[in-house]
Amino acid sequence: MSTIIPIGPYHPLQEEPEFFRLHVEGEKVVHLDIELGYNHRGIEKLAESKSWDQVVFLVERICGICSTSHPAAAINCMEDLGAIVAPERAQYIRAIICELERIHSHLLWVGLAGHFLGYNTVWMWSWKYREIVCDVLEKVTGNRQSYAMFKAGGVRRDLDQDDIPWIMESMDKMKPVVDLFRGAVMDDPVLHARLKGVGCLSAEDAINYAVVGPTARASGIRIDVRKDDPYFAYPWVDFDIVVYEEGDVYSKAMCRIDELYQSVSIIEQCLKKMKPGPIDLNIKELPPGEGIGRAEAPRGEVFHYTLSDGSNFPARYKVRAPSYTNILSNEKAVIGETVADAALILAAVDPCYCCTERLTVIDEENNKSVLGQADLLKLSQAKTETLMKRLSL
Repeated sequence: MSTIIPIGPYHPLQEEPEFFRLHVEGEKVVHLDIELGYNHRGIEKLAESKSWDQVVFLVERICGICSTSHPAAAINCMEDLGAIVAPERAQYIRAIICELERIHSHLLWVGLAGHFLGYNTVWMWSWKYREIVCDVLEKVTGNRQSYAMFKAGGVRRDLDQDDIPWIMESMDKMKPVVDLFRGAVMDDPVLHARLKGVGCLSAEDAINYAVVGPTARASGIRIDVRKDDPYFAYPWVDFDIVVYEEGDVYSKAMCRIDELYQSVSIIEQCLKKMKPGPIDLNIKELPPGEGIGRAEAPRGEVFHYTLSDGSNFPARYKVRAPSYTNILSNEKAVIGETVADAALILAAVDPCYCCTERLTVIDEENNKSVLGQADLLKLSQAKTETLMKRLSL
């Protein structure tokens, strides 16, 4: 008879609330139940009450670490709807920001992975060297987080030509940093023991669960939206898709570290190839119809869909974040592993639960919606009042 061990909804190795129910026999995990739904914020419904320009700012707040990935998919979606092609310089600036964010995100994951394993030196290195990237982002966009740069038809700010030598110098500084992290992972026998052969996701399971990003590429699946459906400046630069075959936690770590080299190279190429020119088409309206947008976030493919009735607001807006499928693959990756490794495996897909959340309250017998947005808002307000009274606030 199995024993149930809960992880979550609050746990030191899971930065956001979610609930995993581990069924274990001794130390071995034999089954996993995944329960999400703690972070719903109604982004899709809110988008229907925002102008097209406001939607970009709204989706930027779906995820802090992917705060340019969702806007990238959103403007690809809007430009698909309006058959818009942004200026070349804007496309280069967009790609630069996306790759800076990828470096920032992967370094954060590597640092947290080191912290989870008790390798706090890696954690401190990561936080130190992320500052190089955050400083560049601040110089390029004005913000270290939530960059507010993208819009349908272009970007909101130009890149100062006088800043390019300094940015290139910053990218040069990142190369030995990546070497440092790669060496730390490859040369440490303790990390090999903890990561190799742990949490394996086969190529077949990766396909069946439709996983994306480093989670897929670590299992030998050669997919990347930047190559498969090129956007921004990606068709004009050279880079490789990093693929590992084993599908274990070690492969997921190495995949992300090796992608740092590719991101630095992409940024350097964009800076060298970018020519002076316009950065914005000043789009005011979008036509009726449908649009889809894809982007390769640090965690994998982001997919946005919109339906337009010709007004200045989306009639329908739909988002699918990479974690929506990646998290479910743990149903395979965790099985057969020990309890001690389970939390590490769950974190290996770099899950983002606030990206993933969505909620619909329905009557199962009649298959009809029971609660609308106004009803949910009233319930939330009533709950807040009850808690305030209980706490005598």
